Amino acid sequence: MSKAAQKPVDGAKASGMDLGSIGDLSALLAAPDAPAANAGPLILDMSLIDEDPNQPRKDENPGFSPESIAEIGATIKARGVKTPISVRENPDAPGRYLINHGARRFRGSKWAAKTTIPGFIDNDYNEADQVIENLQRNDLTAREIADFVGRELAKGKKKGDIAKEIGKSASFVSQHVTLLDLPDPIAEAFNSGRVKDVTLINELVTAHKSAPEEVTEWLEDDTQEVTRGSVKLLREFLEDKSQQGQQETLAEQALREARERAGGDQDTDGEGEEGGEGAGNQRKDPPETDPTKLKKAIVQVEHNGRLARLMMSKRPSASGSAWLKYEDDGEEFETVLIDVQLVQLLEG
Repeated sequence: MSKAAQKPVDGAKASGMDLGSIGDLSALLAAPDAPAANAGPLILDMSLIDEDPNQPRKDENPGFSPESIAEIGATIKARGVKTPISVRENPDAPGRYLINHGARRFRGSKWAAKTTIPGFIDNDYNEADQVIENLQRNDLTAREIADFVGRELAKGKKKGDIAKEIGKSASFVSQHVTLLDLPDPIAEAFNSGRVKDVTLINELVTAHKSAPEEVTEWLEDDTQEVTRGSVKLLREFLEDKSQQGQQETLAEQALREARERAGGDQDTDGEGEEGGEGAGNQRKDPPETDPTKLKKAIVQVEHNGRLARLMMSKRPSASGSAWLKYEDDGEEFETVLIDVQLVQLLEG
């Protein structure tokens, strides 16, 4: 053996290593490649990868449309997959993997007739992680978010806990919960894509609770454009109509009471004629008012360091929420009550 061939051995001994303790190097070199969770990007056989059945994005998602997959597939065919996908071991099928993130890259690779794909193995991954990642990129539709929230609620989780888990507000979760059980006309408008704004859906639901026939008729008009402005006008119209109806009811009640009093006065007058002069002219003293009762209660609260008042006439979209109106600029908004601090009761 030449001196040059012996140098690595001498160097190994000098550093305190004994090559004999390493074992059969030829056996290590011959061992088949095995995916390792901490080995960096791997080249995975696509035939061993399955899409997660609980993937938050559904086939109706615009990112999964044939045109969108063809676009990403064309780039993969030309350039390959530049960002590895994330997978986890499939607990129900040993030796196979479920996609954590990268379903579009996976489908695009199929379109490009690829047989392998670069990827990482991350077994510490769950459905909430998928939702968070897609939420931050605005890749989830309102329906997909609602379906996820529904599944989490079915597991016994509270809306507040779900909100914290995905980094959103409690009102965000409450608004999407509304999508799980919509009145038929609003569900039709939402499912058809006519209305996609979750806030508009919640406003329509609120209006439908107080005036179902009017909202249904409004939505049945195919020429009616559903925007924030048009829905606001609809709600204002319904509120004015409701107040007018209440005023008419009060007027009818007052008229009825006046007629009853007039009838009572006639009877009293008749009795006065029989009982003596002046008997029919008696008037009852008005009842004493209770000083502890408020004619109209105004609940003043504090929200984000600003004074506001509770709007008793506007129905909130979910339990635990309420409509407020800032005292300084009159802005109306809906929020969760846990963010509100009671200040005082005023008489309007």
